[in-house]
Parts: sequence; C-alpha cells; structure tokens
Amino acid sequence: MSTIKKIRNLKDLSTSNDRFEGAHLLCPGCAHSIIVRELMNCTDDNLVISSNTGCLEVCTAVYPYTSWDTSWIHIGFENAATSIASAEAMYKARKRKGTLKDPDAPVKFVAFGGDGSTYDIGFQWLSGAVERGHDFTYICLDNEVYANTGGQRSGSTPLGASTTTAAAGRVSYGKKQMKKDLVGIMAAHGAPYVAQLAPNKWKDMIKKMQTALATEGPVFINAISACTTEWKFNPKDTISITDLATDSLVFPLYEIINGTELNITYRPKNVIPVKDYLGAQGRFRHLFKPENAHILEQWQKNVDAQWEYLQRREEARV
Repeated sequence: MSTIKKIRNLKDLSTSNDRFEGAHLLCPGCAHSIIVRELMNCTDDNLVISSNTGCLEVCTAVYPYTSWDTSWIHIGFENAATSIASAEAMYKARKRKGTLKDPDAPVKFVAFGGDGSTYDIGFQWLSGAVERGHDFTYICLDNEVYANTGGQRSGSTPLGASTTTAAAGRVSYGKKQMKKDLVGIMAAHGAPYVAQLAPNKWKDMIKKMQTALATEGPVFINAISACTTEWKFNPKDTISITDLATDSLVFPLYEIINGTELNITYRPKNVIPVKDYLGAQGRFRHLFKPENAHILEQWQKNVDAQWEYLQRREEARV
C-alpha cells in the first residue's frame, strides 16, 4: 500500500466546501449521505465517481438537478465496478498517450453500490474488476435490503429480518439464511485493503477512507448504512442504531491488509447484548415472541463466534 500524502484535520473537514450537495431526496435519517459526504470531503484529489441504480442514484440525480459536484457516472444496477474500472483504464491509457490536460493532477476513482447490487446481482462484475487489479475504491452502502425497489431481502439481509420477500408470519420468522461475509470474500481476492466502517465512528471512518484512496490497486469498503424505512426506526435515531450495531459487535469494525493482516479498529468498552440492537428495529420485532427465542439465542452465538474468530485472526496475523 502507498502512504497517505495528506491527512485532513478536524478543522479542515468542518470548513471544507461540500462536494456532495445537501439538496437531495434521500430519506430523513438515511446514513448514505453521511458516508458519501465524508468520503468526498476527506480528500482534495480529483474524484471520478460511479453509482449504479439504487437509493443513492435515484435520490441525488433527479434531472435536471444533481448533488454531485464532481465527475459522476450513473450506470446499470449491477455495473458500478465495471464503469469505474473502465474510466480508470481510459485514464491510464490517455496518460500514457499524453492526451490529458493535466497529467500530474491526482485523480481517484470511486464506486458506490448498495448491498443488493454488491452482494448479489453485481458481484461478478466487482469480482472481475478486483481480480484484474484496477486502481479504484468500491464502497458498499450496506443497508441490508433492496431498499430502492420494495424492501426485498438481499445476500446482506441478516438472519430473522422480515422483508417483503422473506416476511415474518405464522409459518416463518423471516429470512432463514445468515448474512454473507463479503469482506472476507473480497480479502480472499487479494485486494490490498478491505475494511468495515460505520458513520457513528467518524474518525475511524475517515481514516479508513483516506487509507483506501491512498492505496494502489482495488480496495473494498463495507459501510453499514442504517435504513430508517426498511429497518423501521425513527429517523432521528440513525446514529444511535449504528452505535448499537458496533457496540453489540453485530457489525465489527476492522481492516484486512493484503489479504492476511487483520486489525480490529474498535473494541467496545462495554459490549451490549445483541438483543438490544435487534429490539430497537421493527424488522426484528417478531423475534421477541416466545416461539422465536431460539433465533435470538442463535444470533448471540453467531456474533460471539465471529468476534472470537476476528480476535484469533488478529493475534495470529494469518
């Protein structure tokens, strides 16, 4: 990995001009805008950004208006990685040919995708772009559901969540499968840097974003993005819900360097029970019925096992 040339301090971040304008149509309480804004403000480099169809795209580019004060590409549902990899390849080709107006100006290539397009229907395009070694950062805005198209379950939807295609009721407790470990999958691709981040831990988030942009080669970031609409909580509680996610270890914060070196970047002083996190969201309300108590127990066992695994990986550096 390359080193970060310049770290913006708090004053720089708070006074810098926004490159992600606030006049968008994202739901009140949506964490997408927090994550995107901080990525765009944490660097002075020129940015080329790709967004596929999803909540972020449909709410930030309602013709003839746009929230993007940078080069921005909208592409099909599954192709954010493809479009940004193509832009990066074109840039390198033009730089070799000497046809760029300012060949020395730093340019970073970033793609944003939702969990449906990243975990599921766009995975093969992301996998191919990483395998080919394109120099870009891919950020998954992980709200654990197809929030833009009706609230269907995705490969990121966790066990027991009620969605429109895995609804809880008399014969079902919601989604039967566990959430896919996409961070581990991308690390196994040989990506030089992968990480999980959360907007409630903003210093950790910005540090990881700056590391990602400074790293040569394909980078994958998984960012928890609480969805007030589909998770069913009050819009004012976005950061509180995210606090519960990280403090219960449901969404642990860590990074993996060169596929092997794992570093846990946040250790809660007081780890809270998983049920505290689940109980704050309407999508898990049914799990607190007596007949579903075993699902809550399984949740806690799964989270405990994952945390133990991450700690072993960190200690062993394998």
